[in-house]
Amino acid sequence: MKIAKEFRWEMGHRLLCHAGKCYNLHGHSYRMQVEVTSDDLINGMIMDYYDLKKTVEPLVEELDHSFMINSKDEKLLDSVEKLKTKKVVVDFETTAENICNYVLSNIKEAGLPEHIKEVKVKIFETSTSYAEESLIIK
Repeated sequence: MKIAKEFRWEMGHRLLCHAGKCYNLHGHSYRMQVEVTSDDLINGMIMDYYDLKKTVEPLVEELDHSFMINSKDEKLLDSVEKLKTKKVVVDFETTAENICNYVLSNIKEAGLPEHIKEVKVKIFETSTSYAEESLIIK
């Protein structure tokens, strides 16, 4: 059985590797679905939605209204430092696929109940485009 919870945030970025429009500074209204799977129900639940929110929400707060910047993007890093604005510096291109893996890694480190066997994250960068990845916990 599985349950899912949805989260939303606003975030800017750019892609150093891109030869087109996405090289430019821009932002998205991100939407994310986090799904957890288990064969075991505890008191009739896989996991309380409130507890899932407590696990994921700190990461969403970190990302919301920030710029996610590839650490190799020295020009943007310098500009954002001068502006003293919120940023999240990562060591990858800030594609939806890489953001999906980043979120999965953070959820795994934040910890889930022992009976959860899989977590899946779906990141919508636009209303019609998403990246999805899952992680087997046990």
